[in-house]
Amino acid sequence: MNMKLEVVIVPVSDVDRAKAFYEKLGFRLDIDVANGNFRGIQFTPPQSGASIIFGKGVTSAKPGAIDQLVLAVDDVDAARSDLIARGVDVSDVFHYAGGPFNNAVENPRVAGRDPEGRSYFSFASFEDPDGNGWLLQEIMTRLPGREWKSREEVTDVATLAELLRETEQHHGQYEKTHGPHNWWDWYAPYLSARQNGSSPEEAAAAADHYMDERKK
Repeated sequence: MNMKLEVVIVPVSDVDRAKAFYEKLGFRLDIDVANGNFRGIQFTPPQSGASIIFGKGVTSAKPGAIDQLVLAVDDVDAARSDLIARGVDVSDVFHYAGGPFNNAVENPRVAGRDPEGRSYFSFASFEDPDGNGWLLQEIMTRLPGREWKSREEVTDVATLAELLRETEQHHGQYEKTHGPHNWWDWYAPYLSARQNGSSPEEAAAAADHYMDERKK
């Protein structure tokens, strides 16, 4: 199952002011839609898989209620310099006395980069016009197990032929117990599931479910 963090809602008081600020950051504007008393705007940080949404009638949360949203960067100094050049007020680089995000200790932020130069340990911070907080976190190398395996696309003919043979075999079981249907309607969800990492049994179940849904 794919379950990706897609959107974070950011509460703001002045939509146009917030829009101008996030444009200044270099975030990509995805949509700005208005309908009566509603207005929704979506921005996506550079190379991010997750976006932010703010606007009018979007949330009842108090503007500025977001404490810390984290942007992973390869080089915190370079990212900080880039934002400053865009007119953003960014803190000096710091690290946490008790380790990343540990605000439970007295005076948690210590000036300067992490003394050991470790990934995840060096930060800088800034706020949007409403006071919603953002952190730049330097991640040069991710720790083992901190990345999802990317799905493997079938590209070579031999592998594709084998996958089609496998699909035909499992489809044969479906044909024995179900009435006339388009074989490609069953093949498509099976192949999609297999390419997304499902086992043959899981893929067959997904294809069966798809066919059942089509009958409704």
